[in-house]
Amino acid sequence: MSMTLTLHDTLARDKRAFEPGDRKRVTLYVCGPTVYNYAHVGNARPVVAFDVLYRLLRRLYGKDAVFYARNFTDVDDKINLKATEEGVEIGVITDRYIAAYHADMDALLALRPNLEPRATEHMGDIITMISGLLAKGAAYEAEGHVLFDTQNYDAYGQLSGRNLDDMIAGARVEVAPYKRHGADFVLWKPSKPTEPVWDSPFGPGRPGWHIECSAMVEAALGSPIDIHGGGHDLIFPHHENEIAQSVCAKAGPGHEHPVYARYWMHNGFLTMDAEKMSKSLGNVLLVHDLVQQVPGEAIRWALLSGHYRAPLDWTAKLLEQSVKALDRLYGVLQRAKAVNMDILEDDEVLAPLMDDLNTPLAFSRLFAYADDLDRSIRNGTEDGPEHKGKLITLAGVMGFLQADPDAWFKGGADEDLSAQVEVLLQTRKAARANKDFAAADRIRDELNALNVVVMDGPQGATWRFRDTAND
Repeated sequence: MSMTLTLHDTLARDKRAFEPGDRKRVTLYVCGPTVYNYAHVGNARPVVAFDVLYRLLRRLYGKDAVFYARNFTDVDDKINLKATEEGVEIGVITDRYIAAYHADMDALLALRPNLEPRATEHMGDIITMISGLLAKGAAYEAEGHVLFDTQNYDAYGQLSGRNLDDMIAGARVEVAPYKRHGADFVLWKPSKPTEPVWDSPFGPGRPGWHIECSAMVEAALGSPIDIHGGGHDLIFPHHENEIAQSVCAKAGPGHEHPVYARYWMHNGFLTMDAEKMSKSLGNVLLVHDLVQQVPGEAIRWALLSGHYRAPLDWTAKLLEQSVKALDRLYGVLQRAKAVNMDILEDDEVLAPLMDDLNTPLAFSRLFAYADDLDRSIRNGTEDGPEHKGKLITLAGVMGFLQADPDAWFKGGADEDLSAQVEVLLQTRKAARANKDFAAADRIRDELNALNVVVMDGPQGATWRFRDTAND
């Protein structure tokens, strides 16, 4: 069965059939973190959402045909401040939090991109692009700064739908008297005494935020790219500015505008118990802490429980439900260990994901396939391999059910503790067979003391450690 992948394009404001420029070289760029602290759960939402897209593209076009770049912003005011506070070079700060970011996103089962450019490694590319914008008349110098001239780019505002006359400079951009228009944004600025500095034809300093991604896209993937992604909060000003400077770097203002990215994708906001995450509210939840309390796969499930474009409200109940959902699926796989798996010859099971990554519908399909597999085990029918194949295939593209079911339920139990629990379960089983229910209850109390939950089923008892994250 042949299906077409459709993706919602923010620029077109509609879903479009996806067709890469080159099926042998599919390119995806997603704006990555500014590395001055641990990532919070909101930062993880685009990572997980675009990881599903990355896995899907690899399934459709082949692993070697997909080139995925996600950058690290490793020069920034907040990085500079932290480095100054600690009395170290900015690289000490960024290396620390890049390593933490890798560890945390690995725990969420996110594949690492092919390419992970850092802004500081592309300073030459950034300076070259700014020089080109100046030469083409798309930028101007003022009081040691280089600024993009938004009035010289007639398509400015097309992504966000904003009118230039109503715009202000936006995030990370100061409204300054030397700007020709309030929406003009900084490409290069002088460094303060305690900040890192690079030499350039327009004076010593450092780049603005937006130009970094344009230069890294060009260096890592080359434009036009197929898909550019990020959080909804990046539409303006960051992605709007990216388009403007990248288009003008290629053609200059007043010329026919080349395509910078064929598709623009943005994930929705994440709130905490219906409130925006903020340090002032004390509700910033770090992935670094969360993965110590619950399996990363459950965090991933929670992040994908809503459609990627819709807002998602993070609650303790959502995380609890996510653990239970995975318990249900892994429980079926545990009972189906002896069932072989069919290798699917078509991708019909991927239909929900092919429709703009509809993960809620895909979740319902996972449960349906699991129920079919469980029914085939109970009834002894021969369609078990087919159902198992569908379950594992769809789950695999979503990044789920890759662990051994026994390992999922037993968590981080060492061999001694596992052996102790197994002996208690066998003793309890014998007590129940002898109708010695008082002894069986005492053994359950011992298991409770070990923080073990026993799940009795038709195939016998299984167990797992109790989730203490929300106790």
